[in-house]
Amino acid sequence: MAGSRTDVMMDDGLAVALAASATLKQCAQVLREVKPAAYAKPSQALGGGTIGQHVRHSLDHFVAALSTVDGHIDYDTRDRGTKIEADPNEAMSLIEHLVAQLDTKTTEDLCAPVTVHVMLSGDGQRAMLTSTLGRELWFASHHAIHHHAMIGAIAKELAIPVAPDFGKAPSTIEFECRTAEH
Repeated sequence: MAGSRTDVMMDDGLAVALAASATLKQCAQVLREVKPAAYAKPSQALGGGTIGQHVRHSLDHFVAALSTVDGHIDYDTRDRGTKIEADPNEAMSLIEHLVAQLDTKTTEDLCAPVTVHVMLSGDGQRAMLTSTLGRELWFASHHAIHHHAMIGAIAKELAIPVAPDFGKAPSTIEFECRTAEH
């Protein structure tokens, strides 16, 4: 029935997929400006982290969400030291693949229940939580935005241009727009 909460949830799911795609495309825009040497150069200001490490980490969350096996997502089991960390072209290829995957998601896919396996502490304590694919894509997007802020800081350190809104949460952008009007 039109206008029901179910219809709104379905529309919300597609909106989340579009937002996730936009977040990935923002990252790709920055990567177009980054030379391979800068991509893997340790930051002096941020404890030696690299743009590549932050890109790999944020993309891992999209990969985990979009690679659900039998409705299970595990963000904590991921590879480190991959080609994605060292080569911006590898990262760009993965971003293109993830955007293409997002484009195929239906409202039903995005509202489907999933079980998320989480690590609660450094001693390996784990739990399982119930969620939806759409909600987990929003988590991956929001998590990526946080890492985009780190990428932006490293990029500035290396004199690489980034858009002023790169690494800012939607709520921060909305707040800044609203307060600038007054």
